[in-house]
Amino acid sequence: MLKAYKIAISGQVQGVGFRPFVYNLASKFSVNGTVTNNEEGVLIYVSGENENIKSFYSKLIQFPPPISSISKSSIIEVQQTFFEDFSILNSSKKDKLNVPLTPDFAICEDCKNEIKNSENSRYNYPFTTCVNCGPRYAITENFPFERSNTSIDEFPMCDCCKDEYTNPDNRRFHSQTNTCSTCGIHLVLINTEGETIETSKNDIFKNVANLLSEGNIVAIKNTSGYLLFCNAENETVVKKLREKKSRPNKPFAVLFPSLDFLQNDINLTTKETTSLTSAERPITIISSKNYKGKIALNLVAPELNQLGVMLPYTGVLQLLANQLTFPVIATSGNIHGSPIISDNNEVIDKLSNVTDYFLQHNLKITHPQDDSVVKFSDKFNQEVLFRRSRGFAPNYLNISIQSKEKILALGADLKSSFAFYPNNYLYISQYLGNLENYDVYNRFTSEVNSFINIFEQQPEVILVDKHPLYQSSKFGKELAVKTNSKLIEIQHHKAHFSAILGEYNLFNKKVLGVVFDGTGYGEDAQIWGGEFFNYEESTIERIHHLEYFDWLLGDKMAKEPRLALFSLASDEMDTILTEKFTSNEFKTYQYLKKGNKLKTSSVGRLFDAVASLLNITNYNTYEGEAAILLENSIENYNLTRCKSYLNSSEVFSPKEIISAIYKDLKEGISTKIISVNFLFTLANYIIEFSKNNNYKHIAFSGGVFQNTTLVDMLIELAPKEIKLYFHSNLSPNDENISFGQIMYYLKIK
Repeated sequence: MLKAYKIAISGQVQGVGFRPFVYNLASKFSVNGTVTNNEEGVLIYVSGENENIKSFYSKLIQFPPPISSISKSSIIEVQQTFFEDFSILNSSKKDKLNVPLTPDFAICEDCKNEIKNSENSRYNYPFTTCVNCGPRYAITENFPFERSNTSIDEFPMCDCCKDEYTNPDNRRFHSQTNTCSTCGIHLVLINTEGETIETSKNDIFKNVANLLSEGNIVAIKNTSGYLLFCNAENETVVKKLREKKSRPNKPFAVLFPSLDFLQNDINLTTKETTSLTSAERPITIISSKNYKGKIALNLVAPELNQLGVMLPYTGVLQLLANQLTFPVIATSGNIHGSPIISDNNEVIDKLSNVTDYFLQHNLKITHPQDDSVVKFSDKFNQEVLFRRSRGFAPNYLNISIQSKEKILALGADLKSSFAFYPNNYLYISQYLGNLENYDVYNRFTSEVNSFINIFEQQPEVILVDKHPLYQSSKFGKELAVKTNSKLIEIQHHKAHFSAILGEYNLFNKKVLGVVFDGTGYGEDAQIWGGEFFNYEESTIERIHHLEYFDWLLGDKMAKEPRLALFSLASDEMDTILTEKFTSNEFKTYQYLKKGNKLKTSSVGRLFDAVASLLNITNYNTYEGEAAILLENSIENYNLTRCKSYLNSSEVFSPKEIISAIYKDLKEGISTKIISVNFLFTLANYIIEFSKNNNYKHIAFSGGVFQNTTLVDMLIELAPKEIKLYFHSNLSPNDENISFGQIMYYLKIK
């Protein structure tokens, strides 16, 4: 029996090959009709035999394109409108956008094979893409996702590309990013004087590989921004890059030419391999203890037994990799602390003193993004997202929000991101950096305005951190006045806790929230960072915290772990302190300590104090360095042999911990054992506190829980009746604050 239906599909369904997939599926089931993108997702009208349509719909929902994600679908019988064939219509937009934005996808195997096949028309063309891969968000200017709404629209398709685009049997059928060397994007290799070295697509990557092998630094414009490259095996050039980039110790990421090359040099777990070869293709932090290659580890990742590695994820990187016989540093194209650069003129202005050559192209990057970073814990393979950016941003699909208000959350300052709820979906920006940096702040405000323009929605509610000096909060207050929006201030750690509650939708449970981080402005005007919260019946209450200790010299304390030790040290440790401070410093800080009224409960600073006491480091050259080095000092451990530095599960005393560690140190206990016992102390205290207070659910947030050894210990110590929740779709650090602010506003009384 002939019927007609309207099918609506919502979710991540634009820019993922959904329309051509529907077209070919309709042909297979002898269904006629139309398919189009609209402001809600994908809209399909079909007519045909009722059984055929039902089978078509079932297959469509159960087996959609691999990089799509359906959040909602409906099929409704409509008045009998019958079609003679099936066609893809141009996108229509009758209302404001109400569909997820599409993230960037790593190059697929088909495209990878084409660009290395000398018989293929796309041989050596670095911007080869199809419906299954390529840049999306990076080049988005408007939506729905149609070529005309992207920066690639500046490159009209040639006849061959048009043939592919209109051929249902071709995987570039309706591929919005389709180009080739005839009609597409062009590369040029230049020196710092702007002189052209090479333009031929067949020779340009050979030249770049040669320059890298000779010890040069090359800035390469990828499809999400510039990356700085050098030979990772060459100590001299790695050291040179560190000096020029003003990045003395922070580890560099390393791009390996292939998975085989990487596996030949280092052991990978199944989860690490899956991560490295996924559509998101993040930097994955892996153990370098069994590394067998020639990388200058001492300079690439100073004092660390781990390495951030990645595989080529664009045609540009793949064609470079095809010419390499060694791994290369691939780090963000910027001066340390500034945002990643994507503009050709800006990069010459800012990086001419850093790099020796530039490999540029003429595609405009609308939304520059850093590479995402993940790590898996050693014992339990718990995934921890260190940075959520390219490949993940700007969608957040695993939540359903019911609110009629348009909400903008502006997050924190140090690891900034913002979240926007303008329709039925929640959007979380890519990692943007530290807003104290002027260029990062400008990137942040530009991205916020871009979102407002894309969705054609002004916020009605603006959420900011309670910290009065945060740049994000100041901007939010100004924007609230400008847009006549309601302004709400939300405490930093309550936002953290709300973020993990929201990620797992724990709002119908009683939950212990443990939020450990570096700093956050507390409701008592002190500096929080070691907090225990109770969540129950839409209410968050601070019930416990690390005992307060002196906060000295403002932000300087976060940069100098020795100051945290100075704050916590007892008189018997004066001999240790005098080795770390000049006599004038010692007297001055003693005076400041006596009159100090500003206190902190920061577990991040407790990590700093322990690292300084153990002589791991007295200065942080990058955020969290002391904590990372402390974790790095641990090799193997057995929890049954660990001891706690606390005598009670009721008093969370940092001074008691420091005194006990000092005692072990005097008795000659090794740094490795003390570090294990310190982490055990924290993990054990949390579990004992939860047991004593009858909690069955513990949710963790804050940058301290990027420590995968601590995460493993918590998992191992927790009894079966206690369920643990760690961030997996968001980073535990301040990147999740914007999401948490929205969850707090919507769910907490």
